[in-house]
Amino acid sequence: MVLARLPLYDSTLPYAAAKAGLLNYSKGLSNEVADKGVRVLTASPGWIMTHAATRMMKLIAEISRVTIEQAKHSVIDALGGIPIGRPAWPEDVAELVGFLVSQRASYLTRTEYVIDGGTIPTI
Repeated sequence: MVLARLPLYDSTLPYAAAKAGLLNYSKGLSNEVADKGVRVLTASPGWIMTHAATRMMKLIAEISRVTIEQAKHSVIDALGGIPIGRPAWPEDVAELVGFLVSQRASYLTRTEYVIDGGTIPTI
């Protein structure tokens, strides 16, 4: 969901617009269903090192004739940097979602939780 706020105009604009729409829809939906006891929360991950992302790094490395690590850093640079210095692991996002669906988060709704390693600057 990082691209909802930081679209890459030359490559991901339609995808970014869809993500931005989903964020707004979620906020509106939460107003509609909160009084029925339904919570609507949004987890907005940045780049996640999935199997597909790993394959993509291999392809970029092959095409660019660089190491996989250099390919990974080129993607991080294209995103404007990730202060933590790495993409998320699926487990990072799963832990957040596990908390959000738990009883410990029962008073939370209409909120977006960004889990992007610091990619989106905050004020």
